[in-house]
Amino acid sequence: MTASTPLVEVRNLYRHFGAVRAVNGVSFTLGRGEVVGLIGANGAGKTTTMRILASLDLPDHGGVRIAGIDVINQPARVRSRLGWMPDHFTPYPDTTVWGYLDFFARAQGLRGHDLVKRVTEIMDFTDLTPLADRLSNKLSKGQMQRLCLGRTLLSDPEFLILDEPAAGLDPKARLEFKNLVRILRDRGKTLLISSHILSELGEMCDTLIFMDGGRVVHHGDKDSLLNRGAPPPLPGGGNAGGGAAPVNTAWDISVHGGADGVEALTQWLQVRPGWRLAETRRDGVRAEFAAPVAENGTTGGAIAAELRQLCADLPVVEFRRHERRLEEAFVDMLREGGGR
Repeated sequence: MTASTPLVEVRNLYRHFGAVRAVNGVSFTLGRGEVVGLIGANGAGKTTTMRILASLDLPDHGGVRIAGIDVINQPARVRSRLGWMPDHFTPYPDTTVWGYLDFFARAQGLRGHDLVKRVTEIMDFTDLTPLADRLSNKLSKGQMQRLCLGRTLLSDPEFLILDEPAAGLDPKARLEFKNLVRILRDRGKTLLISSHILSELGEMCDTLIFMDGGRVVHHGDKDSLLNRGAPPPLPGGGNAGGGAAPVNTAWDISVHGGADGVEALTQWLQVRPGWRLAETRRDGVRAEFAAPVAENGTTGGAIAAELRQLCADLPVVEFRRHERRLEEAFVDMLREGGGR
């Protein structure tokens, strides 16, 4: 395989459970060293897709290749190249942390010095060395997740599949887990991480794959989603490269006058270049504005100019910056595409 060849190739996957089409024509590729978020509501098809990639389920149609190996026809061969971390972790009540990792290392064929060396490396990486003699069922949720990740890493896989790894973690444990993901990325691992919490994956991942109704509805970086459907930049604006760029920012605007005021504001926004109406409320609207961006990242007074014009035309009582979130962009995309 060359450096430019995708590590993971998913082609036209379908999976049915009775009348339910859980996976419906899913295709994507993952490059080496990518950290990719797989996002969607419960029932979107995330876990089924991941189980197929992990050689734990068979598709009704389609194929998967990891490092050039056919996952469907050569599952035993591919399993040494991937690590699977399920969303539910069940510890063994009478097994210590060391004993747990020792057991799974032996199951993967490690013995003697190699076994001790690998388990020690994993314990150090996951910061579980001080807990080596603690029973695995006495660990906190965050410690259990690190133990489960450690088990996943025993074979030193190229490709890691993590299903809802941060679910139920407290803020400290989430931060610790994100740091482990960053280290794995720096070591050249490819990770596919599922979650229904978009903000969580937005901080960890280079690329996002969104699923809805068993289909991939978006595959790209975070900015490509935030800028999806953004209004064109204002004429005459520009940055150092000579072009204007949209800003991932929305504005909450409220006006006097109840429904009549909101109607007037809505009409005003529709005829103003650079604005896009995002949401209408009883006392105002949320709108998005693509301002020309200067080299230093500022909007060069464009927002101030728009605010002066807005206040001159309408009885504005609030004009507040509203950072556009991935959740909003995702819902907008589903709405545009007729999804849930």
